[in-house]
Amino acid sequence: MKIVFLDRNTIGEDIDLSAYYKLGDVTEYGFTSIEEVPQRVKDADVLIINKVPINEKTIGTATNLKLVCVTATGTNNLDKDYLDSRGIAWRNVAGYSTESVAQHTFGMLFYLLEKLRYYDDYVKDGHYINDTLFTHFAERFNQISGMTWGIIGLGAIGRKVADIATAFGAKVIYYSASDAPAQKGYSKVDFETLLSTSDIVSIHAPLNSHTEGLIDKNALSLMQPHTILLNLGRGPIIVEEDLVDALNDNMIAAAGLDVLAMEPMSPNTPLLGVKDTSRLLITPHIGWASVEARTNLMNIICGQIKEFFSL
Repeated sequence: MKIVFLDRNTIGEDIDLSAYYKLGDVTEYGFTSIEEVPQRVKDADVLIINKVPINEKTIGTATNLKLVCVTATGTNNLDKDYLDSRGIAWRNVAGYSTESVAQHTFGMLFYLLEKLRYYDDYVKDGHYINDTLFTHFAERFNQISGMTWGIIGLGAIGRKVADIATAFGAKVIYYSASDAPAQKGYSKVDFETLLSTSDIVSIHAPLNSHTEGLIDKNALSLMQPHTILLNLGRGPIIVEEDLVDALNDNMIAAAGLDVLAMEPMSPNTPLLGVKDTSRLLITPHIGWASVEARTNLMNIICGQIKEFFSL
């Protein structure tokens, strides 16, 4: 069996893939352009990919191909009709990063809520040396306890965040953009209620026709001036130009983004137009990427290959 990794670097070079070498002949490519795919896949039995488009143009030369494994949950890059027409199976992975994304959600929240950038700079810039008081109150912050936390998308990650928020003493409410049946344990509310009553709003929903552009100027105008908005779903759920205006006009207090409309970030992103950068935290889509989550991901895919070939 010939296994080909087309964009191995998207997994991280620190992740051990030795188990795959026990399954057959393995070829690893760090990145693969669309033009390079046909030559690299022509002898492959299994492709392991993340962002590479899989369609007739890219894999038409892959006469031996039997299985495509996506190292992610989303499969928008697969032409599933074409794969079906060729009898080529595909697999993706869900639930491998729930704990990692939930943890990152709170990491972003604490950074913004407790003004950690300001206080770290205050100390490291020497202002705390021989200060008049043992503490410093310049930037106020509040406890999560007693706040209302609104979650958009109560899937596995959203529910994990809800459980942790509850442990901190927050009241959790949620909104389902697809109007899925209410889940036990948390209060389902309409969109306007969630936006207007939440002190913290976190997004954990997939990108689809229900969620694209969901957080726009109108939605942001419903939020309270002290609200912190966190997006750990998909970038295009937020209209970035409208978010910049909301931050600059003090419509909301702060925003934390682990996902952007274009990844990597475009040099023309409107997000560079935020005047007070301390109110905007951006991380480069790392919420899913703890060592444990990436290891779990690759172990699951290895198991999928073994199951498919009855190894």
